[in-house]
Amino acid sequence: MRAWGVQDERILGMMLAMRSASRLVIGCMTGTSQDGVDAAAVRITGRGLGARVGFEGGTSGGLRSETGALRALAAGDGVSAEAVARSARALGDDHVAVIREIVERVGRPDLISVHGQTVFHRDGLNWQVMDPWGIARAFRVPVVFDLRGADIAHGGRGAPITPIADWMMFRDAHTSRCIVNLGGFCNITMLGAGSGVETIAARDVCACNQVLDDVARRVLGCDFDGDGRRAMAGRVDEAARDDLRARLMAQGEAHRSLGTGDEAHGWVDAWRERCRADDMAASACAAVGEVIGRGAAGAEEVYLAGGGVRNAALVAAVERTAKARTRALDVLGVPGAYREAAAMAVLGALCADGVAITLPGVTGVRGDAPMAGAWVFPDGPRGMDG
Repeated sequence: MRAWGVQDERILGMMLAMRSASRLVIGCMTGTSQDGVDAAAVRITGRGLGARVGFEGGTSGGLRSETGALRALAAGDGVSAEAVARSARALGDDHVAVIREIVERVGRPDLISVHGQTVFHRDGLNWQVMDPWGIARAFRVPVVFDLRGADIAHGGRGAPITPIADWMMFRDAHTSRCIVNLGGFCNITMLGAGSGVETIAARDVCACNQVLDDVARRVLGCDFDGDGRRAMAGRVDEAARDDLRARLMAQGEAHRSLGTGDEAHGWVDAWRERCRADDMAASACAAVGEVIGRGAAGAEEVYLAGGGVRNAALVAAVERTAKARTRALDVLGVPGAYREAAAMAVLGALCADGVAITLPGVTGVRGDAPMAGAWVFPDGPRGMDG
């Protein structure tokens, strides 16, 4: 295998093949919670922003224990170079296992697009750990990764990165929509009725599951509050809720990309000895949901995606505040659990088509970013290793 070379006629031929009328693209996403890999297969018909997108399937898998160094990196802890290298390789292997499962169901892809694991994101710096070489070797197709790098190199923040993909998958000719990602950090994409990409509005809103999972781990004694049961059983402490709401509102008002240092751990430190465990969970959901609901206000329809959709207390708080018809993204044909993975697939196809995948009004990039992504091309014939 070898990396991109502009003079390589074989590579150029593969690029042209990827820009054919119909392509099957697999996208992969690992979130800030570092609890697994999501993979989604989409059928791209046509090229560029005029292409049609059809969701063909998704699957998820866990991360190996060898990737533990990545969590330590994200927490700012010292990690050896060997541990990072081993974790990066293990992460690639985990991607192979998940991709292989979906390939068995939907067939061989023409392209694989992977996000990688974010371990640092702040002040124009971004580090997404990914070892893509094993993926290219296993499936004998081109792999694109590091989708944020070109935007950051041209003065952008690299995030939110999904808005153009949201526009391609979810826009409506007659109704304004807000796509809400209830992930580690919440981001929203506003899609005006019948609008072009130039009118997309998108931003990071606040820490979301970063806060809720921190409460779960440090107060509830579990990895996460399944379905929001503990939060639903608790009562909102108004003082605790108001404190967290103020912290989160300040994040959104800063109009910047959220990441390392924005997890709001200080709120848990301030209230864990002053509130009952279930009440802390309820207060956190109330505050996070209210801030997100305010951010989504103004759209005629609000669609929720991401892991937070399973938290009934969080969803209820968003619905109360948004004052709009709020539904799970699944009703639009893409399961919310796989929205980000599907977006990675769409962005990968746009990269292959030479289309800029970020917008100045969203990331702050100075003009359209050039063709994004770092590429790995396999040697030998296409097809999976036997």
